[in-house]
Amino acid sequence: MQTLKWDKIWISNVAGELSLLFGLGMWVTSFARIRRQMFELFFYTHNLYTLFLIFFVLHIGISYSFIMMPGLYLFLIDRYLRFLQSRQKVCVLSSLLLPCETLELNFSKNTGLEYSPTSIIFINVPSISKLQWHPFTITSNSNLEPETLSVVIGRGGSWSQKLYQMLSTPSSVERLEVAVEGPYGPASTHFLRHDSLVMVSGGLGITPFFSIIRELIFQSTTLGTKTPQILLICAFRNSADLTMLDFILPGYGTLIDSCPVKLQIEAYVTREKHPPMSTADKDLIRKISFKPNVLDMPISAILGPNSWLWLGVIISCSFVLFIVMLGIITRFYIYPIDHNTNMIYPLSSRAVIGMLLICGSITLTASAVVVMNKKQNANKARQNTQFIDAPSPGFHSTDRELESFPKQSFIQATNVHYGSRPDLEMILSKCEGSSIGVLVCGPRKMRHDVATICSSGLVDNLHFETISFSW
Repeated sequence: MQTLKWDKIWISNVAGELSLLFGLGMWVTSFARIRRQMFELFFYTHNLYTLFLIFFVLHIGISYSFIMMPGLYLFLIDRYLRFLQSRQKVCVLSSLLLPCETLELNFSKNTGLEYSPTSIIFINVPSISKLQWHPFTITSNSNLEPETLSVVIGRGGSWSQKLYQMLSTPSSVERLEVAVEGPYGPASTHFLRHDSLVMVSGGLGITPFFSIIRELIFQSTTLGTKTPQILLICAFRNSADLTMLDFILPGYGTLIDSCPVKLQIEAYVTREKHPPMSTADKDLIRKISFKPNVLDMPISAILGPNSWLWLGVIISCSFVLFIVMLGIITRFYIYPIDHNTNMIYPLSSRAVIGMLLICGSITLTASAVVVMNKKQNANKARQNTQFIDAPSPGFHSTDRELESFPKQSFIQATNVHYGSRPDLEMILSKCEGSSIGVLVCGPRKMRHDVATICSSGLVDNLHFETISFSW
């Protein structure tokens, strides 16, 4: 009967068993086979972490919970700030639809928002699902494109297919309602330390390299920094996927003629042995411009440009508020009941009071800081939104052939190989330079093969790095 006992004063066994049950549920659904084949089950099950933490604290008490307090406290602050950011609908400027069922979404961005290459952003489209949030690599560069942020979404699961179908139907959308969380990414980049870069990608694995190439363009054209030469090796299944190469540069190749970055592209189409006979239908890019709403805001940092300063204010002020409130309640409410004997006042009640005080102090402090920053930036953000080059009410779409874009030299700079896969061992063995950075993003087998080549000692100057977004 001890397993079903909820002690009124001391430790509760039932709370510990429930916490263990929720933890096991999250652990079981995190196995690779379940996570990849039933992602929604994995995603929704992991929201049980809230119940896991609550019953864990009820089991051991608030005093012993202070052992994990630093990490848990920072997590709660971050989670609440993400929640506040996700409540704001952002301004979507336009979308580009490719014949390979890949699309690019272009958002309005606050000029003060900066992010590193290979950063990701979580996107939610309520008209498809109010609960599903999906991470996508940011392909734009915050320096080259200070007022816009772009992501490329390829065909994959049912969510991305529904989004593509919705945007490809002209009469279905006038304004695309989107909420975001992020961006999140590395604090710094180290691509400039190499003499040359070899980027190996498979399918949509090419998208992280767009932001890297654009960052190198900025470093070279604006800062005058010497940048490494780039060899991009990309493998696609069909020739229609080659149109994703049009997203490499902002403005669709307008910078390629004057760009000092040495860029060589080797594209491999694995499932077609010959170029398609007719490219009239495949060479069409469809552009859809959306009507902005006055309530839509550009993507911006939730704490403004001085985010680290405000984050420090939230952490310190909320923790001081929590300690003061806990002391007041302990001295004037709990102490008169048990007189520090710990034998009268229930341990679970102490835990509930502690959890409420932690959540309340974080909510009050973080909300006050966010409201303050929002008031300071609201007028400026709305002024920037008013100058968006948007169409008249509703939306319009135009079909334009690829040849109409000023990027002929970019197309000619791409070597396309049909019916074969890249011989990575031969390509890497011929690379020259004292330091060669090898970046790979694609299927697991591709990443494993490149890592094996780099660690085999075939070439001493290869420095391997993988970019993986597999869940």
